[in-house]
Amino acid sequence: MPKEKSTRGKGKAAKADAGGKKKKDPNAPKRGLSAYMFFANEQRDKVREDNPGIKFGEVGKLLGEKWKALSEKQRTPYEAKAAADKKRYEEEKAAYAAGEEEEEESE
Repeated sequence: MPKEKSTRGKGKAAKADAGGKKKKDPNAPKRGLSAYMFFANEQRDKVREDNPGIKFGEVGKLLGEKWKALSEKQRTPYEAKAAADKKRYEEEKAAYAAGEEEEEESE
């Protein structure tokens, strides 16, 4: 007796035909960084200096451990930077969206 075909999904070929991923506008504003990313960017070189020959993934693990060990008071400057960057992003996003609307109206 032959097996019935499974109906698990459409597969990769069908997904490619479904319109695909929307192209990202290179002029769009960049997202704001999180407090952790500000911390990691600042500490990454120091972690590499302290651990010569460390692998890429291990750098991330050490940075994550250091971030978890910080107190609320120590995190405050990074959170302030993140809030400022979020505000910058929101302003740029609003200006970008307004510019797109003007382009659509003129067409």
